[in-house]
Amino acid sequence: MDMVYTPIFILVFFTSLCQCNDQLTQEKPLFLKDMLISEGGDFALGFFSPKNSNNKFYIGIWYHKISEHTVVWVANRDSPITTPSSAKLAITNNSELVLSDSQGRNIWKTTNSTTRGVTGAFAVILDTGNFVLRLPNGTDIWQSFDHPTDTILPNMRFVLSYKARSAEGLFAWKGPDDPATGDISFGMDPTSNLQGFCWNRTLPYFRSFVINGMSVTGGTYHGTSIITIETTINTRDEVYYMYTVSPGSPYARLSLDYTGKLRGLSWNSTTSSWAVISEHPSADCDLYASCGPFGYCDHTEAIPTCQCPDGFEVVDWLNFSRGCRRKEELKCGKENYFTTMSNMKVPDNFLHIRNRSFDQCAAECTRNCSCVAYAYADLSNAGAVGDTSRCLVWTGDLIDMGKAINPENLYIRLGKSPDTVQKKSKLLKILLPIIACLLLLSFAALAWKCKRRGKQQKKKVQKRMMLEYLGSTDETGNKNTEFPFVSFNDIVAATDNFSDSNMLGKGGFGKVYKGMLGGTKEVAIKRLSKNSGQGTEEFRNEVVLIAKLQHKNLVKLLGCCIHEDEKLLVYEYLPNKSLDYFLFDSTRKSMLQWSTRFKIIKGVARGIMYLHQDSRLTIIHRDLKTSNILLDKEMSPKISDFGMARIFCGDQHKANTNRVVGTYGYMSPEYAMEGAFSIKSDTYSFGVLLLEIVSGMKISSPHLIMDFPNLIVYAWNLWKDGKTEDLVDPSVKENCPFGEVSRCIHIGLLCAQDSPNCRPLMSTVVLMLESKTTPVPIPLQPVYFARTGRGSGNKVLSMNDMSLTELEGR
Repeated sequence: MDMVYTPIFILVFFTSLCQCNDQLTQEKPLFLKDMLISEGGDFALGFFSPKNSNNKFYIGIWYHKISEHTVVWVANRDSPITTPSSAKLAITNNSELVLSDSQGRNIWKTTNSTTRGVTGAFAVILDTGNFVLRLPNGTDIWQSFDHPTDTILPNMRFVLSYKARSAEGLFAWKGPDDPATGDISFGMDPTSNLQGFCWNRTLPYFRSFVINGMSVTGGTYHGTSIITIETTINTRDEVYYMYTVSPGSPYARLSLDYTGKLRGLSWNSTTSSWAVISEHPSADCDLYASCGPFGYCDHTEAIPTCQCPDGFEVVDWLNFSRGCRRKEELKCGKENYFTTMSNMKVPDNFLHIRNRSFDQCAAECTRNCSCVAYAYADLSNAGAVGDTSRCLVWTGDLIDMGKAINPENLYIRLGKSPDTVQKKSKLLKILLPIIACLLLLSFAALAWKCKRRGKQQKKKVQKRMMLEYLGSTDETGNKNTEFPFVSFNDIVAATDNFSDSNMLGKGGFGKVYKGMLGGTKEVAIKRLSKNSGQGTEEFRNEVVLIAKLQHKNLVKLLGCCIHEDEKLLVYEYLPNKSLDYFLFDSTRKSMLQWSTRFKIIKGVARGIMYLHQDSRLTIIHRDLKTSNILLDKEMSPKISDFGMARIFCGDQHKANTNRVVGTYGYMSPEYAMEGAFSIKSDTYSFGVLLLEIVSGMKISSPHLIMDFPNLIVYAWNLWKDGKTEDLVDPSVKENCPFGEVSRCIHIGLLCAQDSPNCRPLMSTVVLMLESKTTPVPIPLQPVYFARTGRGSGNKVLSMNDMSLTELEGR
């Protein structure tokens, strides 16, 4: 951990009164001004106080010979000393290391029951960076290498598992100046004991390797003057990782950063700084399951991107996190065959079958129609004992794959043999050129005719539209003079001229890009389609509304741009995408534990209450749904997409429209069928949203609840029968407070009542969510209405997966 230290640190370590040898004995404890230095001078051990730590002191180990003070191990990371004047590190009569403060309280200690009654132990700091407690006969009874914090040093045995149980692993610092145990950790997967995981609290953040039969698992890194060789050893009792550096190499370390990066670092004496020689995750698509089911992160490209295996196609080019789907569905039979993918990081969620040869492993998967893939490795070269075979098979979606310089072959089952595919391909090769020529001729004739007639007219319409827009007033009659304008040139520079590599997604009226505005600020930029008149009203709505709204649960508009026929909106960038990205994905929904879901429910409720009641204008969103709830880095919700919103003025409470907009399932009955909307329309949408968050089911997925027409009716029947626990998403059911969840379901049913007069105001909803003593009325039985084409006028409806103006952070 690199840092700058307070002046007291310099006082402590450069005083002329310090003790400077490599050993700690029972007769000579280590005090605040003392320091142990290894025999070769490479490492030092003593007290330190990080910058901004409020005079907190720790016992640590750091490099002694380099200019940048870098701590590699901390003893009392979660128990700092705040009264350091008489603090000391000493060896007891029972041969234990004990750290105590000026009041004699034990802050930290080692324990070893086998040494009770044994005296004469001493501790020594070695040139490897290891701090060892040793008996007079040379037996080591404790060492810091067995208790790593955030760093692995060369030749250090980092134990991954012991007797089939995962070891403690690495834990990053809590922050750049706080050595306390942080949220980021790295260790073995406790379910399989075969692969490494980086965790953010309890959620998977990055999955590294699956132990294979190669002695060099991580590869060889070549820096300016360093070669690092990594090995994973599997013995009878333990699996451990170790790396070595070539003789004469500069200092090297492997460090887990509080930002979630596992970095290999080498000291560069020329620049007096640490150079990064390896980093994981190294790309956005390296993050766990980011390429979706059957997708893989391809590191063979210049810019790593998500790709689909042979025989698969992308589900949604605008949102690759939805993964890939088969071009040919699997049917159990002779047509099935396996395609080989080389150099793969194999998927997660595998089944390990022991005592199988390669041929037996392949046969095991081939004869089982539910097996979709297999991989195999021989563990004999990795020091494994006993059963040295490793057959992995998969029966569900393939999640978190990667392609780089990895030793694994992955064999994926496909639906058609190459001969069948080849016959279809030959027929297509004959027909496609003929069809393409006919279409090109038709389009060319039509385009020539339209271009000739409409080119000048289009320019006049666009020019008039922009002038009218700039001089327009909002629905309160106020002139729109407070637009936060951003220049078109700045937006072009921020998005690298709207590069496809920066595209986050696409909505009904255009694309959304990630950009760096001014070279420092991450933003999301929505670019409305130039070739369509659609979206002008929605663009105006978002600028007029969001520019005047300030609330932590509403997405923030940073600027807008009108340039010739370009219309663009600049928003804050939100890294955790939208709520539906997690909620409706079987591999990611467990990342939304109940505490996070309840935080999202309350945040959305507060945001809607602000729109209805606390803002200067009464605003009805009209398109509340999971894809329009974006999540920031703390998983806090922000309501987005105000293109369909409407403003109410004065005492106005409801209105009618001939242009029904929104998403079926989330629209209230009176709005969907009659075009009547009010603030209670948003309340209905919130009720549906709440039930979806609790259950993890879509309102538009009746096949999940086959005996009921929709989620609302299903939830009401369970609530009526006292079985609300059956509605709770299984991924959170075990650890959630049932009383709180049951109250949320009750409130959701109250909000989703058919009659708008029976639905509560959002201010009442917020009160019911935040106060357990506030009474919740009894909801009425819902009346199911079918989705029909009744009603007059234009109905503009968006599917649940694609809204008209969708902005999705990534």
